[in-house]
Amino acid sequence: MPYLLHAANEQTDEALDLDRYVRLARHVLHAEDVAPDVELSILFVDEPTIALYHERFLGEAGPTDVMAFPIDDDPPAGGRRPDHGDRGPGAPSDATDEPPSMLGDVMVCPAFAAREARRRGDAAVADELALLVVHGVLHLLSYDHHEPDEEAAMQARQAELLADFAVSESTREVNREEDR
Repeated sequence: MPYLLHAANEQTDEALDLDRYVRLARHVLHAEDVAPDVELSILFVDEPTIALYHERFLGEAGPTDVMAFPIDDDPPAGGRRPDHGDRGPGAPSDATDEPPSMLGDVMVCPAFAAREARRRGDAAVADELALLVVHGVLHLLSYDHHEPDEEAAMQARQAELLADFAVSESTREVNREEDR
């Protein structure tokens, strides 16, 4: 059973390529050796919506860039986490007829991301959104950044995943051109 990924654009501030962000989330799950019977959603929302959730669930006023809402109490651990010492959850031969595991939701605010990209001046909005999608999915997989070593590990993994995805997207585009 392949990953069940859903994306919804519930904002009008920025134009989005939802399919790209679904491919990116799928890439992260695959790279983290997450069993394919996982379901997650990515929601792109406006600032008032994310501000409401930010205050309700984190007690902080105002909008933020990304939030992750795990659904299952025990998310599947990624297979590449060196502190777990195993290859990760499930391989295709481990598949069962069980319903998919509900990994959770990633909520991204494109308006906030666009402002951050402009402030830094070193990232396109699409690149900033890609970073936030990866960041949110990694949070669902129990990555965190409360401690300096956790932050460094998460940032390194984000950079690696984004670089690998860029290569796979380039290859995908070349293959599409060749098929024409």
